[in-house]
Formats: sequence, structure tokens, C-alpha cells
Amino acid sequence: MIQLTPVAMADDAMKDLYNEAFPLEERRPWPLQEQLIAADRLRMLRITSNAAFAGFVFYWQLPDFYFIEHFAVHPSARGGGAGTQVMQLLEKQLQVIVLEVEPPVTTPAIRRINFYERLGYQTFPDRYQQPAYYPQFPPLELRIMYKGLSPETMSFSKIKSQLYQYIYNQ
Repeated sequence: MIQLTPVAMADDAMKDLYNEAFPLEERRPWPLQEQLIAADRLRMLRITSNAAFAGFVFYWQLPDFYFIEHFAVHPSARGGGAGTQVMQLLEKQLQVIVLEVEPPVTTPAIRRINFYERLGYQTFPDRYQQPAYYPQFPPLELRIMYKGLSPETMSFSKIKSQLYQYIYNQ
């Protein structure tokens, strides 16, 4: 059984998975991550499956939607529907969700996009660049996916504006 538990501090398993699941240019420096969590700006959920660590979700509550910034399922918990169950639980709680994905140019990126599409997520066709977390890296070319919002009332530019303002301080 999958459970999502809000936590105020990450343990070593969460930190290790964060570092393993995301390349350096796709993750915020850990001390800054901790500052954002302590300030209750960034929220953290620990995923457990039958009481064992199974992953994490880092997300933000923005004015018009929730933004899932990082989501990872531990390799030992993959393949049994844990990711689907997590997203379904999040959708019940958060209802309007936005997330970033890599463009469909690699097999893992295509797999991730297909995963979200099977859950009913849609992709804005607009080009999007995630501002760099580190000065030595260029912005990342990504795509914006969403569920629970109407693109007629919530435009790509409004979503991008909120992401840039609240997440990337731009």
C-alpha cells in the first residue's frame, strides 16, 4: 500500500535518491532545498510502500496550481504501479497539477511523457526553458505538462510566469 507522508526534513534515503535520480543540472543545491523546505515554500512528501521507503515528491503551492518539481520512485519500488498510485493520490489532494518534463528525444524522456499521458496529463506545445540552478549551466529545454486546468483559462504564459517568479526567482 502506497502512502504519502509530509515531512519537514529529508533523511539519507531521500537525499541519496534525489542525487541519484536527477543529474546535477536538474537539481537545486541541497542546502538551498533545505532552506526552502524550512521556510514552508517547498513541500516534501515521503513515499512509502508497505512501510518501506519508496521515494519522494517535492512540490510547491503556487497561486493557481501545484507544481511538482521533483518526483522519484526508488528503483526497488518501480514496476508495480507505485508511480501511478502516487500520482493518483496527488491528484486527489492537489487537483490542479503542473510539472516539467524533458523533451521527447531520449528513451527515458519518452517513457516519462508516456507515463504522464496515460494518467491524463497534456503537454503545452510551447517551448520552455527552465532557468539554470547553477551559473555554470545553461537553461534546460523542457516541456510543461498539466492536469486539472483548462488551457483556455490558464495560459502557458501565465504558468511560465508563476514558475519563473516563485520557483526560479526571475
